[in-house]
Amino acid sequence: MLKQGLELKQTQKLSPLQIQTIKLIELPTQELEQRIRKELEENPVLDENVASETEDPDEAPREVSLSDYKEDDSIPSYRLRVNNYGKDERPQYNTFSVKESFTQSLMDQLGFRNLTEHQHAVAAFIIGSLDADGYLRRDISSLVDDLAFRAGIDTDEKEVLDMLKIIQEFDPPGVGARDLRECLLLQIRHIRHTPDVENAERILRDHFTEFTNKHFQKIMTRMGIDEAQMKAAMARILKLNPSPGGQIDDSYSDQAQQIVPDFVLTYENGEPRLTMPRFSIPELRVNRKYANILLEAANSSEREKKEAATFVKKKLDSAKWFVEAIKQRHNTLESTMKAILEYQKEYFRDGDEAHLKPMVLKDIAEKTGFDISTISRVVNSKYIETPFGIYSLKYFFSEGLENQDGEEVSTREIKKALQECVDSEDKRRPLTDDQLVDEMNKRGYKVARRTIAKYRDQLNIPKARLRKEL
Repeated sequence: MLKQGLELKQTQKLSPLQIQTIKLIELPTQELEQRIRKELEENPVLDENVASETEDPDEAPREVSLSDYKEDDSIPSYRLRVNNYGKDERPQYNTFSVKESFTQSLMDQLGFRNLTEHQHAVAAFIIGSLDADGYLRRDISSLVDDLAFRAGIDTDEKEVLDMLKIIQEFDPPGVGARDLRECLLLQIRHIRHTPDVENAERILRDHFTEFTNKHFQKIMTRMGIDEAQMKAAMARILKLNPSPGGQIDDSYSDQAQQIVPDFVLTYENGEPRLTMPRFSIPELRVNRKYANILLEAANSSEREKKEAATFVKKKLDSAKWFVEAIKQRHNTLESTMKAILEYQKEYFRDGDEAHLKPMVLKDIAEKTGFDISTISRVVNSKYIETPFGIYSLKYFFSEGLENQDGEEVSTREIKKALQECVDSEDKRRPLTDDQLVDEMNKRGYKVARRTIAKYRDQLNIPKARLRKEL
């Protein structure tokens, strides 16, 4: 049986300005500039105010106030003009690294090989099947099937293996390996052979299981070598790269990946000074042609002119919201960063990680009065340049635990102390997790064994058995 009823629901509808502001807050500096350029291109009401040396001031596009209009009260009165970011022409770009596409690098090397068109196609397909670390994680028979069904290339396992061997000769050494053992063997065969290198190759080839489990005594007995020889061979192996593809990153579409800090922290006479890098946000003015349409339409009853005025009004509204959203973005970012600086003032004095206080999004939301979601958007993809390095804003946020004095300390501080314990341990007798708990207690940190295990994993610190050295 169907029933009808009324139900009241309270919903919050965001205004166009709020929606625009949320979108702009998420953008880092470089993308914001691109977004402004895009708005200038798409909104014909907006003009970039670039004055020419020969331009007649009387002919320049004049600002238009909609208060000039007598008839249409639905059109708001405001002026479109913003120049809130200073006059610096460009931001200071900080290039972190330059990387070449991993796939492209291998394809370039393939081009130098004397192969038939068919062989080249098979090899190119193999290159495209490598993972980000440079490994071929798929078995040869499935590659043969894929070549046939996906690329229409008829081949067999022997030809695929032959092409794989050619790829395994490429740089970086170790590329095209099917597992870690093969990767390390490919690399060590590129090294000039000495007794140490030969022992290292034998270990990887004949005793890899014992090597990964750090059963050094078994290896020494079976190979008939002493401890000094074992250490020399291990030193050779530890210099090899287990992730050859990691040297070159496919995520870089450009030859240079740049990060522009959204904030810059400097010190003047010992006092911190926060600035936001300035860049060319042009002065925005109403396009004279569209302003004239509005002026002409103000007292006109002609339908076409009224429609034109309505169109221009919509564009003006859009421009108003955009300009106001830029201002609100600037104020929101500045207020949030100042709150972070105040909360972490001990850290920002010297950059010592141990001085980082536990801080979550809620802490900054309470200091600024913004929603947690707003703080999250500000923190995402934003960077600050400080005298001791460039950091993502996410770096300053961490949970906290209590020390033995009942004071709250950040998990980052605890992880640093844990790393120091491991770094200073006797590698012949690495500390177990239980022993690490004792060491951390001696340093004044109350941590449970499961916490040690969790942080050890996050720091990529192996278990005690795997940290053992000769």
